[in-house]
Amino acid sequence: MSERDNVHYKVAEAARMAGVSASTLRLWESQGLVVPGRSDTGHRQYSADDVARLKKIAWYRTERGLNPAAIRQALDSEGAGLEAGAAMTVVDGDASLGVGRKFRALRHAAGRTLDQVAGDIGIATSVLSTFERTSQGVTFRVMHDLAEYYGTTVSKLSGEDEAELRSLVRAGEWKFWPETSPGVTVQVLADGRNMMDCHRFVLSPGASSDGAYRHEGEEFIHVLSGRFEMVLDGDEFHDLGPGDSLYFDSRRHHSWRNRHDGETVLIWINTPPTF
Repeated sequence: MSERDNVHYKVAEAARMAGVSASTLRLWESQGLVVPGRSDTGHRQYSADDVARLKKIAWYRTERGLNPAAIRQALDSEGAGLEAGAAMTVVDGDASLGVGRKFRALRHAAGRTLDQVAGDIGIATSVLSTFERTSQGVTFRVMHDLAEYYGTTVSKLSGEDEAELRSLVRAGEWKFWPETSPGVTVQVLADGRNMMDCHRFVLSPGASSDGAYRHEGEEFIHVLSGRFEMVLDGDEFHDLGPGDSLYFDSRRHHSWRNRHDGETVLIWINTPPTF
């Protein structure tokens, strides 16, 4: 039995990795889309394969707009897993773990200890240690602050500018940032070393930046669905709905959150790629 087979996740952990709520996971179970295992005490346990299936379900629901019956049929069809995996190009498993290892390598190169970096960033040492080992458990703001601390960007550490340049990216063929921040899914709309970071954000209910950050450049946001709140410099509030756009200087402190009780989807462009 491999180490992957021994890994099991609780409901909240599996939901975070799939970018949905725990109640959504229970709904999918009642619909027969996923059947988690049970611990000796009767609690749900999700394997790595279960989490991969959850991500496929989320993709079919969000990107294809399929209902539960259609999702079930797609998953059960011959080759459905390969089709969804190829279309999503989801970065999970070992690839996702690489982001945490990259941050750990940067810390070692800087000659800093876990306690030193955690203290400088303002997070618990245990949080930083877990992130370096699993690439999970830090917020979007903390990801930015860590990258800035080491003189790099989240985009570079995610391997975005290492990819071969693609001038055309078809719907559903996006690459994904590793899912490190709870409820935040980032889809890459333009590969390669470009002058712009072009992303499609899918935010689960309650997802937020967890604080303000800033960097060089300019940003453009266009909301496709849901409700999105952006706060600039702590006192300028923008409540954005479908069709609304916002352009601002990235050097302004900015924080954000999903204000919708469902998913919020938006286009987010940053130039130059300094996030």
